[in-house]
Amino acid sequence: MRPRWYLAAIYLVACSLSLACGCGGDDDGGVTNPPDDPPLPQSAIQVDHACRDVGAIPAAAVDSAQAKLHIAYGHTSHGSQLVTGMDGLVDFLGNAYAFNNGGTGGALDLRDQPFSGALDLGNPDRTAWAAATRTYLNAHPEVNVIIWSWCGQVSTATENDINTYLNLMSGLEADYPDVRFVYMTGHLDGTGLAGNLHLRNEQIRAYCEAHDKVLYDFADIETYDPDGVWYGDKRPNDGCYYDSDGNGSLDANWASAWQAANPGEWYDCPAAHSYPVNANLKAYAAWWLWARLAGWDGD
Repeated sequence: MRPRWYLAAIYLVACSLSLACGCGGDDDGGVTNPPDDPPLPQSAIQVDHACRDVGAIPAAAVDSAQAKLHIAYGHTSHGSQLVTGMDGLVDFLGNAYAFNNGGTGGALDLRDQPFSGALDLGNPDRTAWAAATRTYLNAHPEVNVIIWSWCGQVSTATENDINTYLNLMSGLEADYPDVRFVYMTGHLDGTGLAGNLHLRNEQIRAYCEAHDKVLYDFADIETYDPDGVWYGDKRPNDGCYYDSDGNGSLDANWASAWQAANPGEWYDCPAAHSYPVNANLKAYAAWWLWARLAGWDGD
């Protein structure tokens, strides 16, 4: 039999190891994931119009996203298309795509507009969202995905404005290494391939590609209809209107035409500034994003 002093020493060592492994230090900013919630995969992810087949996402990948992700999403009206589209998808395809604030009942934990101090990436200014993100993450260490959308601010952004956005995102990634930060392009505005919006969106895309970031390409998604037809050279806008004959007038609408020609293949839902099928596509792409963030390879 071991002497009592030996057993007591073993007990004290075990307790010390348990404390060391189970608690984060004071210098971690309160953002370390709990031991039972390992860091998410850190590979580059690009979600765009090609991610429009929600049925191609394995059920296991949807389940994995619901089990692993704790998402905080900041947006105003245009960004609401993701959430209203996802809400309508539940009615369209069932509770397998359920989500709520907190992830109760096995649903995806998606916290819609939870931040204080900023509404989107440009409101009330172009930097407030970053401070709001830090405040929220410090108070909610379980959150492991941050996503913010633009309203119309990319249309008027300068190259330096976009660099400010990219630098702030990079700083957050450095300070919160266990959190995935999702970059986003600005919605279409009808100015076409020569317009400032396209140039600034290309700036964001190039940065994300060069630095292996996670990108939800909002503008690219609404540049294509569900059949993969591209309208980018016809000056499309956020309402899915485009210039069909090159005379400078946005005289046609691909979403309205596609919905009329494909009854039963889309679902009705609110789509701020646009048509339901646009929000449908945003929701399909959102689930691709969630599944990829949870570890699905997209194959």
